[in-house]
Amino acid sequence: MAAMKLEPFALERFFARHEFTAAHVLCASDCETFTIRELLALETGAEEKFAALRLGYTETAGNPELRQQIANLYQGVTAADILVFAGAEEAIFIFMNAVLNSGDRLLVHSPYYQSLVAVARGNGCQVTPWQTSQENGWKLDLGFLERSSTAATRALVVNFPHNPSGYLPGRDFFERCLQLAAARGWLVFSDEVYRFLEYQPENRLPAACELYENGVSLGVMSKSFGLAGLRLGWVACRNRAVLEKMATFKDYTTICTAAPSEFLATLALRHHVTILKRNREIIARNLELLRVFMRQHSGLFSWQEPLAGPVAFPRVNFAEASDDFCADLLEKHGVLLLPGRLFAAAPDQFRIGFGRGDFQAGLEKLAAYMRENC
Repeated sequence: MAAMKLEPFALERFFARHEFTAAHVLCASDCETFTIRELLALETGAEEKFAALRLGYTETAGNPELRQQIANLYQGVTAADILVFAGAEEAIFIFMNAVLNSGDRLLVHSPYYQSLVAVARGNGCQVTPWQTSQENGWKLDLGFLERSSTAATRALVVNFPHNPSGYLPGRDFFERCLQLAAARGWLVFSDEVYRFLEYQPENRLPAACELYENGVSLGVMSKSFGLAGLRLGWVACRNRAVLEKMATFKDYTTICTAAPSEFLATLALRHHVTILKRNREIIARNLELLRVFMRQHSGLFSWQEPLAGPVAFPRVNFAEASDDFCADLLEKHGVLLLPGRLFAAAPDQFRIGFGRGDFQAGLEKLAAYMRENC
């Protein structure tokens, strides 16, 4: 068997160079985080229980209470349908290695988070992007799936709400997508890490695992819940054979996650209504600020306003690529944005994030740069 060959993770290398030195990270895809003190204050007695926590190994599948709290986020899903990982990235890596084989073909919602494609390619899979663009409002063409289906097609990878565009399809479209996959026997790996951040709650999609036995729903504490430092994610899937393959592969990666992270994640999920309400309120305030900025600079930028999540993917109208703009903005004002090439997207796009509490300060710096340079 040939050794796995992974290309450099361009987005993460970019963050490694700039994320912790930039004065204003205006491209973050997570929500405002919490301190441990704030989490423990959610429940009487939690501080004492946390201090008494023994730092031994945890169960490979995840703490039973944690898995139950995760299962409570879904309909028709039990704790036995949950497998916990050290972040969403580990879950992606293991799914692509444990469930897929060299020569399998994937159809992947694009633009995309790089690992949703790169890991499969490194494992010898063939990847066909299911391309979208700002011109068509980031909408997907369902006919593409029918035209692109071959005997080698094994899985479909979707991301709703979408990173980096904030696109969210209607329920009818999503159901038809899953029905098409079911008719062909495909697995559906559904990146749902921004679920629960819909601006209109009635637009929230069911999870793929709720509607389809072969749907693998990816969740994480980092994005909607604002707890990236816990490094804790999961998949929810009613196909036990898929979960068993992933669990067996996990024995060669992390084996289990950290007991303090599991404790704090369980606590947070018991209070997910409170946490999500706070994060949606921050997003709503910041999105209104961003709307004003985009109106004021409509000749310089264009965008398709997002429908969910803490990110948008505008276009620069004054250059063929956003790279020089992003680099100059960082150098002159310490504001970090992400060029579109990091998502295999049109080079004139860039990602902006508005889920954090300091968004206004960064946006004001961006506005100052535009006044001085445009």
